[in-house]
Amino acid sequence: MQYDYLADWFEILNDDCDYAAWSQYFIDGLTRYGAGKKGMELGCGSGCFCRALSKHGYLMTGADVSAPMLSKAAELARAEGVNVCYVQADAASLKTPEKYDFIVSPNDCFNYIAQDKLASAFSRAARALKSGGIFWLDVSSAYKLREKVANTISADDRDEITYLAFHKQCGGSVMTDVTLFVRGNDGKFTRYDEQHIQYVHERDEVISALEKAGFEILSVEGHLGQAEKGSDRINFICKKVKS
Repeated sequence: MQYDYLADWFEILNDDCDYAAWSQYFIDGLTRYGAGKKGMELGCGSGCFCRALSKHGYLMTGADVSAPMLSKAAELARAEGVNVCYVQADAASLKTPEKYDFIVSPNDCFNYIAQDKLASAFSRAARALKSGGIFWLDVSSAYKLREKVANTISADDRDEITYLAFHKQCGGSVMTDVTLFVRGNDGKFTRYDEQHIQYVHERDEVISALEKAGFEILSVEGHLGQAEKGSDRINFICKKVKS
């Protein structure tokens, strides 16, 4: 299962992505677009953005398909004294008992949704939002996945963990075989393996699927609001306009 073993190490291995600036990008944008205070992070992983938004006064729910990720998210929230509700849910089949003022879905959640399920997943997100609610997602760009990730090897070697990822293009997706070597208390390393599949989504196809799901596109921009052209990550900021 994806993220069964990465859960404990995800934020550590991604400590170079500047979560503080990324979180502030959402906070500034949600204020600018007049979003309400009740929000969901869809594909929340270990809950970094949930914790940051909660500290800023938002009433957050974190949803993820991975039980180990949710366990880690709850652990980190407790450690920081943050009150976040975490629920297990798949973005492809999302059902919620209540509606939210906004949903943010950062860090490639929808790259894990196959192309033929994308429109349906967006419709599920729309149903979970109040009328006028903000839906803010990003995807790794098609160029990034095809030209920078596919058929490469990634590595990160630290005292407590070694991370290896072997990326292979498979048609409209990139399959990644991840191997972790984790140091135990006795100094010995244990090997863990998991496999990830990320799907390539073309910009215009994402926009078309969002519009069919009842969203108005407010902005399409690169990472942290940078220019879209040349950015490895593309943000789609939308508003629900159809019930």
